[in-house]
Amino acid sequence: MLNPLGRSNQGASLFSPPPINSIDDTGLPALWIQNLTLKALYMQGYMSGFKIAEAIALPFAGVTDSILETLKRDKLIEVKSSQGGLGESAYTFGITEAGVVRAREAMERSQYVGPAPVPFEVYNEAIRRQRGGRVTVTTRTMRQILSQLVLSEKSFQKLGPALNSGTSIFMYGPPGNGKTSVARAFGNLALSQVMYIPYALYLDGQVIKVYDQVSHRLAPENESGSSTPGTTTGSLRASQRRDPRWVKIRRPFVVVGGELTLEGLDLVYDDINKFYEAPFQVKANGGILLIDDFGRQQVRPRDLLNRWIVPLENRVDFLTLHTGLKIEVPFDVLIVFSTNLPPRDLVDEAFLRRLRHKIEIGDPTYEEYREIFRRVAADKKVEYSDRGLAYLLQNWYIKRNRKLRASHPRDLCDQILDISSYLGTPPAMTEDMLDRAASAYFVDL
Repeated sequence: MLNPLGRSNQGASLFSPPPINSIDDTGLPALWIQNLTLKALYMQGYMSGFKIAEAIALPFAGVTDSILETLKRDKLIEVKSSQGGLGESAYTFGITEAGVVRAREAMERSQYVGPAPVPFEVYNEAIRRQRGGRVTVTTRTMRQILSQLVLSEKSFQKLGPALNSGTSIFMYGPPGNGKTSVARAFGNLALSQVMYIPYALYLDGQVIKVYDQVSHRLAPENESGSSTPGTTTGSLRASQRRDPRWVKIRRPFVVVGGELTLEGLDLVYDDINKFYEAPFQVKANGGILLIDDFGRQQVRPRDLLNRWIVPLENRVDFLTLHTGLKIEVPFDVLIVFSTNLPPRDLVDEAFLRRLRHKIEIGDPTYEEYREIFRRVAADKKVEYSDRGLAYLLQNWYIKRNRKLRASHPRDLCDQILDISSYLGTPPAMTEDMLDRAASAYFVDL
């Protein structure tokens, strides 16, 4: 199937979580699911069988009903009310005193309450199977997704192969020339495709939260893996039967900046709640991780880069539990480093060799600057003038030996709008308005 934005690499066997028909199908110990159920009842109070199944993200028939039957038999829960003719899923259950004791014991080990996790090895296999779902871009595709930007042809021709590589990109150059905008355009392309991730992972009794409402955007269940609109009755039935512990999302686009630390690239253990949060690169699996403003982090750039050597070379990452156990996880991430600093101040030749694509996003030429100004002025309803632009360039750039930046037209037009609103005059590129805007915007350093 062809994606509207490019050629799909996706085969006919798009990964879809298989249905669950029994406790064994979950890959989790029955005792662990019982404790999760008790914790949900302990936290919520009375719940119907349907609500319990929804809370722990497991089917009622064959799984949750079996768990509830065992808990009733062991006198850990009891039926508080029932609605005749609606089946056991409509029964209201409550936790007993014995159940409260066991729930508290379980809470001491872990306070995780939510969708049942997926075994760690099942997640790894799912990520590997979904590697082929990315879209392969062409020159035409790149013209479409970067249509809002004005870039040099030299830089433009490097971006497509870099995106198709799915590995790593190092974008550098002066501030304000569109590096972050290019990365976000890549992110929009990623968001046009869908994949499955679990809410959480299970490993040796430990829970690792993966799904994050900030990092992940939900996709409609009837949306196909290649993001082509439309569905069939069969695909809707399949979505209803699939394992509910998985969520369909748009391929991730995760952005981190100055807050990034070495600790944030490993499993984050919550000492109070006693479960883990997946690091940025795991949340970005299957999509794009943008390290924006690279070099401004509190950790040394070389230390941060050394952390990426194994993932970039072997496409696997190693994470550490608080017990000291190391685990291997797929690294299916297009990682984009974006920096305003000179590369020589950040990296050495050995590390640059490990980065597949190095792309400089430089200052615009005068002609490119004119095109940017023309587009921005039209978008912001500022009356454009070639004569006004020539005046601006001569008096505020050439005479002052100021560098052109791709962001300046947008910012200067905003200044014009602010000033014209205050003066009660139409926004236009007159000499007086340009002088007012430039003097309010530029600062001589």
